[in-house]
Amino acid sequence: MAQNADDAALDGRRSAPELHLAGGAAMGSRPPDERAGQLPPDRHQAILEATKQVAALLKRQGHDFALAGSVAVYAHGGEGSLQHDADFCIKPEDAEAVAATLEDAGLTVYAPPEDWLLKAKCLGQDVDLIFGLAHEPVSGELLGRAQELSVDSVQMPVLAPTDLLRSLLAAFSEHHCDFGAVLPIARLLREKVDWLRIRREFGDVPMPAAFLYLLERLDVIAPQGGDQ
Repeated sequence: MAQNADDAALDGRRSAPELHLAGGAAMGSRPPDERAGQLPPDRHQAILEATKQVAALLKRQGHDFALAGSVAVYAHGGEGSLQHDADFCIKPEDAEAVAATLEDAGLTVYAPPEDWLLKAKCLGQDVDLIFGLAHEPVSGELLGRAQELSVDSVQMPVLAPTDLLRSLLAAFSEHHCDFGAVLPIARLLREKVDWLRIRREFGDVPMPAAFLYLLERLDVIAPQGGDQ
């Protein structure tokens, strides 16, 4: 879920797995267009351009935010081709002002049925403005832990590794438990994640606990009670 990955590093990358944030938003590759009998177009650079444009607008108006989702994983050095959308965390109380900023810049912003985010369109790409993450309102404390990273040569705040992984584990449920999509992210961020905090927050919640046990068996993290 290297501090930066630019175009020169894209050759030979695997397709990004589909991921889900805790509210249920999907991130990652979309299925082929069966009606056309063709694979979907490569949208990687378009998503990066949309990410940069939205971040620039938010920074210019002084909004607090942090990049999340698949693009955040990419910013932390993740591999794969971005094929779904860009995700930004904002505080609930800022949602109206953020929407106004994007609309003033000519972007379309709308409220989906889900009550924990807004959606926007930028350069033809989907952008999620998330104010409820891991079943909690996005807080100033969460955004304050974000790290300034370069995303395709543009600096912006990105969710800290522990918060990013926590948002993915919180999405696990009986209806969605794709460990395979999150496993490579856990491997990527293993040295940067506060695993004690992750264990403390999730405790014995079945799906996150099962995933942590899998990480132990694969020697990604130390067993509970061992050195982290």
